[in-house]
Amino acid sequence: MTATVYAVANQKGGVAKTTTVVSLAAALTELGFAVLAIDMDPQSALTFSLGYDAGQMQASMHDVLVRSEPLERAVHQHAETDVAVANADLAGAEVTLAARAGREFRLRGALEPLRATYDVVLIDCPPSLGVLTLNGLTAADRLLVPVQCETLAHRGVAQLLETVADVRQLTNPDLRIAGFVATMYDSRTRHAAAVIDDVAQRYSMPLIGVPVRSSVRFAEAPHAGRSILRYADRVPGAAAYRVIAAELACVPVDAQVRTRAEGRRT
Repeated sequence: MTATVYAVANQKGGVAKTTTVVSLAAALTELGFAVLAIDMDPQSALTFSLGYDAGQMQASMHDVLVRSEPLERAVHQHAETDVAVANADLAGAEVTLAARAGREFRLRGALEPLRATYDVVLIDCPPSLGVLTLNGLTAADRLLVPVQCETLAHRGVAQLLETVADVRQLTNPDLRIAGFVATMYDSRTRHAAAVIDDVAQRYSMPLIGVPVRSSVRFAEAPHAGRSILRYADRVPGAAAYRVIAAELACVPVDAQVRTRAEGRRT
């Protein structure tokens, strides 16, 4: 068996993409899966969220993509997931790789030796549709799209799916869309539910699990170097990511977890 690789992508910023990667990685680890999270964003939010300073590391994803260092050199074992770290140097990879043949396949090739080591790989793509995101989509088996429950959510989705169509034609014909994760959900408004329905119908894309409810705890957790599951286990958003992870892994969801995810009292 080899890992199922998910690219987590949306070029629209501020949609809780990194939060989704960190939270799903932690939830899948809880379920007993061996998980690797890969930081492909020069802003290195994933790296920071798990308490690392990639500037102090011997190797990062920049070294993997540009200098052909083995991916395992950039991987660190965190209590909640293994993580391949990134730093600001990764921004230079966009320019450096542009002049190289096969630039879209750099991550795919680097990941191949480790696919038998893990059950799930989650790639945190940057909020753009450049070379780094193309690397993520080319390396992935499935695409997971975080979508913020607000008016302009569908604009980013439309552009991303156009890129996916190109990737299928040129670099990865086997890429499939797993669905979307509804983030920053406010159950008090009809608008949030309308956005979810609109995205699902407009793009024929399923909602994975249940919507992730907003909480200030999501902003606090990275400063502790932990996921929301470890930082604030009882908030509905933590339970929502457990439901999403269970659905992706095709395992039963605990009834109490689903109840908490939906904001009902247990």
